[in-house]
Amino acid sequence: MTPAAPATGAGAGAGLCDHASVGVLISSPSGLLVFERATPPAGIAPVAGHVDEHGGPEQAARAEVTEEVGLTVTHLHPLLNQWRPNHCRRTPIGPVGHRWWIFQAEVSGTLRPSPREVSAPRWLRPTRLRQYAARTAAYANGHLNREEFEQEPGLEPVWCRFLHDLDLVTLATADLDRIEAVL
Repeated sequence: MTPAAPATGAGAGAGLCDHASVGVLISSPSGLLVFERATPPAGIAPVAGHVDEHGGPEQAARAEVTEEVGLTVTHLHPLLNQWRPNHCRRTPIGPVGHRWWIFQAEVSGTLRPSPREVSAPRWLRPTRLRQYAARTAAYANGHLNREEFEQEPGLEPVWCRFLHDLDLVTLATADLDRIEAVL
């Protein structure tokens, strides 16, 4: 089920989900910038966050990059806009899920990860990104339990479809469907 219009900014201070999120891919010659989430949900992911009171997806993308990794966005390029039925740690109003806007960003500054949100930031080359996607597929297929996945996470499940759709990882349709079930 897809809501007609996400409630941007609705109740963010009260811990309510606004059903609107952004994700930001930051690349360098060393790979794609990712990190382990210091707060749920478990997984390795690029910069992401709710739109909330940021005004709109572009403003939210810029703010999340600064909040999570201390960099300044100099240019944003939209890549995807999709509804995903993923859970977050907030209380949903209506159906569970988010309208996602995924951007590619050019950035400046020095990496300064937020200790509240970011653990173990790193640049991943495609081979390692594929290994993390395979670990998430193993979890979705029941080869790892939740505790094992949380102790040594793969990609945050919501990111598997995005990165697959962007040709950054390749996963079988059956694996993508199972990952969808653990969102």
